[in-house]
Amino acid sequence: MAMRTLLASVLLLTSCAVPAGVATEGPWQPLFPDEGVPAHWRVTAWKDLALAPPDGAHWTVEDGVLTSRGARGTWLVSEAEYGDLELEYEFRLGPRGNSGLALRSPAAGDPAFDGLELQMADLRYNLDAKPSELTGGLYRAVAPFEQVYLPEQWNRMWVRLEDAHVTARLNGTLILDHDLDGEQRAIPRHDGTLAPPVRERPRRGHLGFQELSRGGTHVLIRGARLRSLDPQ
Repeated sequence: MAMRTLLASVLLLTSCAVPAGVATEGPWQPLFPDEGVPAHWRVTAWKDLALAPPDGAHWTVEDGVLTSRGARGTWLVSEAEYGDLELEYEFRLGPRGNSGLALRSPAAGDPAFDGLELQMADLRYNLDAKPSELTGGLYRAVAPFEQVYLPEQWNRMWVRLEDAHVTARLNGTLILDHDLDGEQRAIPRHDGTLAPPVRERPRRGHLGFQELSRGGTHVLIRGARLRSLDPQ
């Protein structure tokens, strides 16, 4: 009887074990403090994460809301690297607001072309913008299914990255459900040279939030939290 009990216990533990290489959902973790300068994040120039920001430009949290201060044209970049993840946050832009979420970015280069950038931009920022350059697009690479951005209001973004698959919802509406491995087209950079296709970009890298608004306004971020989906 004792042997049968032992065998049953072993079989139960084996059936409950997580197979190697299977993603497990970690606990949700806030990305930023309720007040003050975020620790373990650095401020860089927007064109290249290896470059210093404009003099005096910085990011801070006030009353639970993250925003930039000083000159436009910066990224707030995580020191930590992430691969598969689930992320959600709320953002608000001014009439000519422009921001972005950097995903899997290397420590140098432009996240829009060397990693992934999920665009956040008011329609009035660039009246000639293509669908992939508007909110919810992977910049210049993949357009969202539809445009559900709410101008000058709080918008809720949810993103999930698992290997080559990206899913995103904006204000509860599915805007991306895409296999990155299918993207073989080289993407034109701002200077006309070609960036690698999305399928060839890193599957692990840094997170970041961009400030590139015009008109003196700044992006506002609140409630940002993340959980890892990296394989165990």
